[in-house]
Amino acid sequence: MKIHNQAPRRRSWRHVSTALVGVMSIGLASCDLSPDYHAPTYLYPNGWEGKGVMTDAHPADGAVRGDWWTMLNDPILNGLETRMLGVNADLQAAAEAFTQARDVAREAESQLYPQLTGAAGMSKNKGSLGRLFNNRRTSTSPVYESNEAYSGAATWEPDFWDAIRNTTRMQKNLAQATAAEYAVARLSLEAELASDYVALRGIDAQNAVYDDSIRYFKTAVEITRLRQAGAIGAGLDVSRAENQLYAAMAAQSALTARRQVMEHAIAALLNTVPAGFHLAPVHDVHMHFGTVKVNSGLPSSLLERRPDIAVAERQMAAAARGIGVSRAAFYPRVTFSAAGGFEDAGFDLASLSNAFWKIAVQAVEPAFTGGLRRAALQRSWSQYRQTADNYRSTVISAFQDVEDGLSQTGLYKVELDQQHQAVEAALRTQSMTMALYTGGLSNYLDALVAQQDALQARLLEVQAQTAQVQATVRLVRALGGGWSASALPTVKQIDPFSPLQYQGLHNPRPVGDVDTHQSPVATDLSGDYTSPVPNKGLTH
Repeated sequence: MKIHNQAPRRRSWRHVSTALVGVMSIGLASCDLSPDYHAPTYLYPNGWEGKGVMTDAHPADGAVRGDWWTMLNDPILNGLETRMLGVNADLQAAAEAFTQARDVAREAESQLYPQLTGAAGMSKNKGSLGRLFNNRRTSTSPVYESNEAYSGAATWEPDFWDAIRNTTRMQKNLAQATAAEYAVARLSLEAELASDYVALRGIDAQNAVYDDSIRYFKTAVEITRLRQAGAIGAGLDVSRAENQLYAAMAAQSALTARRQVMEHAIAALLNTVPAGFHLAPVHDVHMHFGTVKVNSGLPSSLLERRPDIAVAERQMAAAARGIGVSRAAFYPRVTFSAAGGFEDAGFDLASLSNAFWKIAVQAVEPAFTGGLRRAALQRSWSQYRQTADNYRSTVISAFQDVEDGLSQTGLYKVELDQQHQAVEAALRTQSMTMALYTGGLSNYLDALVAQQDALQARLLEVQAQTAQVQATVRLVRALGGGWSASALPTVKQIDPFSPLQYQGLHNPRPVGDVDTHQSPVATDLSGDYTSPVPNKGLTH
């Protein structure tokens, strides 16, 4: 009998194995239910052909580099930017957000693999002699008994409808969006630091203007007092001169307070307690930043250089994958499972007679859900259209930012040239009216008005130069700050580790331009990087 039963069993196992191989082949060659995704293209106005403010540019003409702030030719700013990129807490937090997004994608992708579990256990048990239906005299059941067992189980869901794959791709697209958000945060911090530094140097230049004006006003006070002492001038002239002097000194004190507040803002960007940070003032009425020439480029290149546009585009790609996930919910979910092991009341676990096993196949298809799956599908389509609308809005905002920057940098330069001419005229007027007053040919009111006009004109000139340089910073930021979409990690690079990797899990391998490195001086808030490194915490 045993000999006759072996052939059918072999044939049945052959059929089962063939079926399993077929199912696995179908699972590996599954059906992708997500729609074909392509980033939208737009029609642009003729201004891009040379008729508007934003025109086509030559490739090598004023191209923005990654270290774009070096174009301002200020060594101190270069050092501050380098330090900020290494220790800024907000930037490092954005890098950790990217790491977490990679891990979420890895969690989704793990469902493509069989899930294996193992278990082992043993117990020593004692039964009660007085338990129900137990006759102490005639019962032969043991009072003491032991149990040992070990087993393993495996489950696998063939991804017939690409629900798992689309979920994985969706999470990887979102991880790419997070990498672009890191680039947005980095560019924002770079631009904020540069703008604050330019504002600080603008305040220094205004302070220098006040220093010159206050010295001039003090001389004017002495002249009016001498004229009053010689009975050739009125006391009213002295009062007017003193009022002008003290008003300028008060304005300079308020300007000094503004400088300290700006210095504190820079310190915060540099991961430094404001009390331990100071930038020496520059005593010059002129700001000596380099002249920066920046072009706008082509529309297609702008879309590839703006990280916020990359964020919107990757979110749109992820939403397209979400549609495939919602569609897959209409099809049955098939799960294969297998379990087996050994169990014995003693320690003879290796005996085949003590083995147990189970092989199962399960298919689940919801028959009626009251519109649950249809609502989810409709919502996924709406989410995709929403991301497409957000993408278009981001593109329009990017063009607006560039147009604003081009308009401001050009017209602010014209304003600066015109204001410089106004300063020269005001200084000439100030000298002439003071000479006329000293010679007794004019009253002091004319000299006073000329002094006020000269001070105001010089302050406006410094403010115009500050605004012009800050507008250049905003234009560079609007053009992406030298960033490129090629810096984004690819879908394959998103995986933080391999399926069989169990070492080096503290930090993932770096990809793209996201710096997940923790600076050894991140916990040093003193700003003195020559001091010993403090004790490392849990995050180091």
